[in-house]
Amino acid sequence: MGTDVDGGLGPALEIFDTARPRLFGIAYRMLGSVAEAEDIVQEAWLRWQQTDRDVVRNPQGFLTTVTTRLAINTADSARVRRERYVGPWLPEPVDTSADPTLGAERAEALEAAVLMLLETLPARERAAYVLREAFDYPYGQLAELLETSEANARQLVSRARRHVGTNDREPVTAAEHRRLLDAFVQAAQEGDLEALERLLAEDVVSLSDGAGVVRRAARIPVVGRSRVAKFLVAFAPSFWPGTEVAVLQTNGRPSVLIRQGDQPVALLTLRISSAGIHRIMWVMVPDKLGVAARG
Repeated sequence: MGTDVDGGLGPALEIFDTARPRLFGIAYRMLGSVAEAEDIVQEAWLRWQQTDRDVVRNPQGFLTTVTTRLAINTADSARVRRERYVGPWLPEPVDTSADPTLGAERAEALEAAVLMLLETLPARERAAYVLREAFDYPYGQLAELLETSEANARQLVSRARRHVGTNDREPVTAAEHRRLLDAFVQAAQEGDLEALERLLAEDVVSLSDGAGVVRRAARIPVVGRSRVAKFLVAFAPSFWPGTEVAVLQTNGRPSVLIRQGDQPVALLTLRISSAGIHRIMWVMVPDKLGVAARG
């Protein structure tokens, strides 16, 4: 063992704390779960403690490799669990008010809608995309980390990009996103059918994540401008009265936290393009509303 193991963990902790935001950012993007990401970061710390650090030439690379491989293993087991998930699965929202890119060089693969797309990819493709797009890892390092050839690492990233890119649309500015979010909330609260139809894209999808424990959460996606608008109007009288709304910064975008009294009941996030609102995401399962404690 290295002298650091026997003589104190101060230097090891300092190295780990420097890496922690990036490690959490990698694990969270791959899993869409704050709790699972935190578990992986903790396991990475335990492994770092138990390692002969005197022989580790690149501590940051070592920690990234450990974290990524743990996340790949967790993603494989999570896929099996989520096949049994009741209703649509949405990523657990994470507060990005202090760190808009969540430890990354770029904010890629952080929006909830993108994380949903990544969820459908094989775990190694997901890892390759996250490390390349958000953390700008060179392909040579990707290949080493994923134990593959550089050519195959490029293929993994390319396939993931095509998958995520099939849903790419022309984005709107931050100011326009906020304006449309505010307009949507007002129209939804008022049950204004015409206003909602003006805001929604033709192929809009509304997804509600209640994990089978929240009765008001729709268990199947609602699809299409007319159906979604009518759904929201029908939903309004039983949902909005007595609630308070607050805007938070989650996953790099403004979101709306909806409370009844002191109890958070939903976090609303929109994906918006020049065509209008085309993804409405309602996180309603209580276990995923921990972001409300910081909101």
